[in-house]
Amino acid sequence: MSHVRHDHAALSVVVDSAAEVDSALGAAVGTLQKRAATSPCCGILVTREGAGRYTVALDESVPFGLTQQRCA
Repeated sequence: MSHVRHDHAALSVVVDSAAEVDSALGAAVGTLQKRAATSPCCGILVTREGAGRYTVALDESVPFGLTQQRCA
């Protein structure tokens, strides 16, 4: 089961299996893409925090229209 917690311009994604990663991150990125479209100032940063834990956030270091990844 995956869980997404909304926190302003960032979402926490927690998954129990590798099979859930793509769909859970895709849903989180889609949510923030809609939010970014209303105020186009930054892109989306996906950070792997640990096994099965990710943060997906609007981030000013990422150009608008782009999604970047990093490991914490």
